[in-house]
Amino acid sequence: MKIEVIATSRKAQGTGASRRLRKTGRVPGIVYGGSEPALIDIDHNTLYYALRNEAFHASILTLDLDGKKEQVLLRDFHMHPFRQQVQHIDFQRVHADKKIHMKVPLHFLNAEISPGVKLHGGIVSHVLNDLDIACLPADLPEFIAVDLATLDVSHPIHISDINMPKGVEVAGHHHAGDAVATAQVPRGAVEAEATAAAEAAAPADAKAAAKPAEAKK
Repeated sequence: MKIEVIATSRKAQGTGASRRLRKTGRVPGIVYGGSEPALIDIDHNTLYYALRNEAFHASILTLDLDGKKEQVLLRDFHMHPFRQQVQHIDFQRVHADKKIHMKVPLHFLNAEISPGVKLHGGIVSHVLNDLDIACLPADLPEFIAVDLATLDVSHPIHISDINMPKGVEVAGHHHAGDAVATAQVPRGAVEAEATAAAEAAAPADAKAAAKPAEAKK
């Protein structure tokens, strides 16, 4: 997915200048990396709705700054404490021959057919919702698919079980043995099953206890 961001250069700096800029419906920001940092501003409403798109956070973006286009990544943004207002945004320039480090969302598939859910009535828990990765810009995925088809109550899905896209490697603090998703049977279901088993065994126990008494007769 190609996403383009249209920005304008700004010269005014400081808290007062940023506050005045926001009153006009613009968001102050900065672009850094590779060359001199550039101060920019972007239309607030356009940016606000773009930030609600998951792909905007994990894609190579095309920044159109005063008609000049370059490839960037979203690196940070700040929201107002209680208003739906973007206060500031940071972008980083990327280069085709240099690896980038990103946090990419995980999309979970086939939970409904996993043994943990289908056979044991378990509830799936997502231990991780995103993954730190390293790759060249051209290999950056919008998300990473996690197949839960083999997930069972005693067999979690680990990072080592994920089929990573070509050119993508796990980075950051993650380890191959880290759990990504688990399946657990609700406590109430376990107790109900134990109670049913006990009730089923009760008649057999009663008959066994009665046999010695009958033998004495």
